[in-house]
Amino acid sequence: MKSTLKKLLPFAVVGVISGATTVGAIQYFGHGSNSGDQSYFTTSAPTATFAGMNTGATGDDFVKAAKTTVPAVVTIKNYQSRTSNRASEQDLFDYFFGDPFGGGRGQQRQKQQQAPDNMPSGMGSGVIISPDGYIISNNHVVAGANKLEVVLSNKKSYIATLVGTDPNTDISLLKIEEKGLPYLNFANSDNIEVGQWVLAVGNPLGLNSTVTAGIVSAKGRGIGILGGQGKATNPIESFIQTDAAINPGNSGGALVNTNGDLIGINSAIQSTTGYYQGYGFAVPSNLARKIVEDIKKFGIVQRGFLGVQSLDLSNDQQVAMYNQKFKTNIKSGSGVYVTGFGDNSGAEDAGLKKGDIITKIDNYDISDFADLSMSIGSKRPGDKVQVFYSRNGKEGSTTVTLRDQKGGTSTRTKADLSVTEKIGAEFEPLSERFKTDYGLTSGVTTKNVAEGSEMAKIGIVDNYIIVEINGKPVNSQKDIERILDKYQGNVQVKFVDEYGRIYTKGFKMP
Repeated sequence: MKSTLKKLLPFAVVGVISGATTVGAIQYFGHGSNSGDQSYFTTSAPTATFAGMNTGATGDDFVKAAKTTVPAVVTIKNYQSRTSNRASEQDLFDYFFGDPFGGGRGQQRQKQQQAPDNMPSGMGSGVIISPDGYIISNNHVVAGANKLEVVLSNKKSYIATLVGTDPNTDISLLKIEEKGLPYLNFANSDNIEVGQWVLAVGNPLGLNSTVTAGIVSAKGRGIGILGGQGKATNPIESFIQTDAAINPGNSGGALVNTNGDLIGINSAIQSTTGYYQGYGFAVPSNLARKIVEDIKKFGIVQRGFLGVQSLDLSNDQQVAMYNQKFKTNIKSGSGVYVTGFGDNSGAEDAGLKKGDIITKIDNYDISDFADLSMSIGSKRPGDKVQVFYSRNGKEGSTTVTLRDQKGGTSTRTKADLSVTEKIGAEFEPLSERFKTDYGLTSGVTTKNVAEGSEMAKIGIVDNYIIVEINGKPVNSQKDIERILDKYQGNVQVKFVDEYGRIYTKGFKMP
């Protein structure tokens, strides 16, 4: 019962994805560019519009959107040289990750592990978002790669640099060295409506440049995929649901309105077979845009936290389990119930109390946890939000200053990160009994290894043993921080995997 409750009752600390506000815009299609400083991470001027129901108008709108979108959607090939005996994030996302070898999901995993070095382990899609080669995709599309190849719709191929990733939203940013590329504008995803015509463009099942049409069938969907199957520690799920056909290989591709503007990044499907059964899910463009803005400007995502532990009142099962465990009589309904506070909570300092029901953030109505996550998706640490709540039947409001996980209220860059944040892992000491049993004189175990981090790139996952760093024995996280603090250059890591095999690998200190 406790394990069931744990799965059903995520007392989540609300994360905030935000981005740098940049100035200037270029329209690629139908407009010229000027020579000044320009930003391509901007919302296009036209807002989302409905396609006409007249047959001719609908066809014209779809043709225009398809012609605009197809040249800006690319294939991404993920190459991995190391065969892993553990389930990778790609395996967990194989419902919607391409299979270059054909076959079913179980066959895909086996063949991925047996793929030769000159064959991709998986394929997905991406969207060009600037003429100088920035490409947005999913985190799970690029996960575990030691080489990423980007193929344009005209079949021209490039080796891409991975600029950064965010498992909490399943977004990644890549860069290829080219100029004058076709690209898509970001539309304001807040303006989309249920029932609106949309197109999904990607490369499903090895079929390049495929366009499918459908409608927005729901907004603000949380399906539990990022925290349940991915590497997200503070997942933000507020997906756009669409019935435009999406299949494995569409991941990272474009969801566009009938103007050809980007309203979402296709990420997942709801399926019992691994193939399309009527429901696809896309990360809203507003959230995706903030992620890539942050990665591009700061090198890391600027994440603020409201600082509340919560219960989603719209989830009857969660509410029932909570009532059973804590002997309460909370009623299901709309809003998010505050069950407690995290450390350094801005919400608690602003006067929110346990038992309050959050009903609105600024002008954004809160009906469930997905709404709460998305409502502050454009904010950073230090930003202020107006929180409206119900307390004992009376309405109230307060202003909360968002903070990062360490309680800070300012943005940070990679240079501000700790050693463990830079290399992407945390460490726990080994017991003396363990060292004796396995003949070790030093060692720490790894935990919370971040997907795409320097430690992950050399094959280290949770519960591996790090014996030495740069030839020096380590017995605590402080030892690693001391050795690598202000260090620049190549890092040598000696580690032991789950089968007792010893490796020495390295990376350049970021």
